[in-house]
Amino acid sequence: MITEGLAWLIVAFPIAAMLVNGVVVRVVLGPNVRYSGHITIAAISGSFIFSLMTLGTVMTDGPIHLESHEWIAAGLNLQFGLLIDQLTTIMLVVVSGVSLLVQIYGQAYMHGDKSYTRYFTYMALFTASMLGLVLSRNLIQVFVFWELVGVSSYLLIGFWMDRPSAAAAAKKAFLMTRFGDFGFLLGILYLYSQDSTYMDIPTLYTAIGSGAIVASVATWVSLGLLAGAIGKSAQFPLHNWLPDAMEGPTSVSALIHSATMVTAGVFLVARFFPLFQHSNVMDLVALIGAFTAVFAATMGLVANDIKRVLAYSTVSQLGYMMLALGIGAYAPAIFHLFTHAFFKAALFLGAGSVHHASGTFNMKYMGGLKVHMPRTYWGMVIASLSLAGLFPLSGFWSKDEILAHAAKSGGTTGNIVLLLGLIAALMTAFYMFRAIFLTFHGEWKGGGEKEEHDAEENGLPKPVGNSHSHFGESPWLMVAPIMLLAVLAIGIGFFSNPVVDVAVIDKHAFSHYITVENHEVFPPDGEGHGHKAAYEAGAAPKFNFLVAGISTVLAFTGIGLAYLIYIKGSISPEKMGTRFQPLYKMMFRKYYFDELYENVIVRRGFYKYIAEAFRWIDEHWIDNANVHISNWVSRIGKSGALVQNGQTQTYAIAMVVGVIAVIAAFILWG
Repeated sequence: MITEGLAWLIVAFPIAAMLVNGVVVRVVLGPNVRYSGHITIAAISGSFIFSLMTLGTVMTDGPIHLESHEWIAAGLNLQFGLLIDQLTTIMLVVVSGVSLLVQIYGQAYMHGDKSYTRYFTYMALFTASMLGLVLSRNLIQVFVFWELVGVSSYLLIGFWMDRPSAAAAAKKAFLMTRFGDFGFLLGILYLYSQDSTYMDIPTLYTAIGSGAIVASVATWVSLGLLAGAIGKSAQFPLHNWLPDAMEGPTSVSALIHSATMVTAGVFLVARFFPLFQHSNVMDLVALIGAFTAVFAATMGLVANDIKRVLAYSTVSQLGYMMLALGIGAYAPAIFHLFTHAFFKAALFLGAGSVHHASGTFNMKYMGGLKVHMPRTYWGMVIASLSLAGLFPLSGFWSKDEILAHAAKSGGTTGNIVLLLGLIAALMTAFYMFRAIFLTFHGEWKGGGEKEEHDAEENGLPKPVGNSHSHFGESPWLMVAPIMLLAVLAIGIGFFSNPVVDVAVIDKHAFSHYITVENHEVFPPDGEGHGHKAAYEAGAAPKFNFLVAGISTVLAFTGIGLAYLIYIKGSISPEKMGTRFQPLYKMMFRKYYFDELYENVIVRRGFYKYIAEAFRWIDEHWIDNANVHISNWVSRIGKSGALVQNGQTQTYAIAMVVGVIAVIAAFILWG
């Protein structure tokens, strides 16, 4: 049985680890102390244990209803508290569980780093921020932790701040997500202006159900929340910060992409799903998600940095989740978020293991690593198969539920997102096995030393980071989390949400838990009429053999095409690149969005015109006004000084003039 005090410990443990590491360990023992990792791991282990207890309590007794506490009561009345429902418990287990494995991995990956203690301090803060976001009951409280997640990501993406590329990537992520957060803040302020009690999320649910909130209000607030979600979850058009975020340590990337920052946007839409359903923006959510799924996948086809391939994959899979929420497939969206966390974390940790051996992230300088690191190889293959959606791995069950729901929903939006989802499935299988074949198969291409040599020979900047390569498997602290996550990528999808009853696990257990049992989000419709809203949200989806068959064929087609190009050599990638040069270049340059934002909009637009206009106004109007006022005051002072000459007749004249002026003013305006 979980109590409110124990629930608060879920957040308090990593906060305590952050304070101990940052204030005590780093100051007293030094910046590179292995105990800092132990402290963070112990704290997040505690969060994970209490998260499991919370899950067990809610599964047995239903949502835990806790009272809010007064936060601010000085004209602006705000409260804070914990919201522990089915969505909360799923997210708690995902965030704390994946974070725990990432911290264990980080002990070996960050071994010897001069800022080892600072790394674990930031990671504790990052985990605490996401856990606080998930548990928040009040919308203002959500926004506070939302911003803490952003600050944490800034600190970790720019962890190696002595590298200009890392510092630039951190600033880019922080500033681009601010645009979305501004919309989020506007949505909060508008909702607060309607009724301050709507800041309490359960109260908001009740108001929506009773019709107290009209569709127009729900639409404007949902647009604000959607802007925030687009920024955090890197959806089009605020997508291009995420690939650059790979400048941080790979273990940071694993946590960002699987369980924390980028999933926060999907969580936000899911948390306020009743509000979105009541609004007129659901089709917009679905279309943005579907477009992003394909758009990001096209860039993953041509990327050479293995972490960037995985980053584009994350953006694409988040698009799947968004499109699912947009078509009302609440259960499939959360189910895909759940399964995606495990196989995506495995892939990023595997990329770090590969870097540990090869000294580079550039796949053009890898190859032949299968023999030297078989555990990492099989872990990444299993995770890639799951991501590609092949039966019977986890990704198959969650992704196909989304596609099946799109097929069932029909209509123009449903048909569009189904088509785009299938296209993205084909691309996903291709780019993931392109990465597997380039990294692990074929001949060794020299690794980091060769990359550094080629850069020097061609007059290019030296690659940052470790350039030393050595053949061999990574330490067990790195390999064990990859293998455990790979095991979860195999079976967690089917056994958490089986399509048939399996021993003690009921059919559609996950979907039923997240919808039918969540009465505040999906209230029973009338007396004895069942849970129509919950079933429309995917509580018990029928298995669609046609959609599953098509998606499986497309996945095998993508894998087969990658095999023909990169293993058999039947198709030359160089010839394909030459034949489709304009398209290839456009995808490789990320559709020139960096140039559009940084050169056209910021430098040529903002700096050249807007900032220059303000500079001109400042220099020619504001500064000149100050000069003129100063001159006028000086002249008036000098003129007044002439009167003070000690001559009685001058004073008399001044007095007469003053009296005449007062009388004239009285006559004119009196």
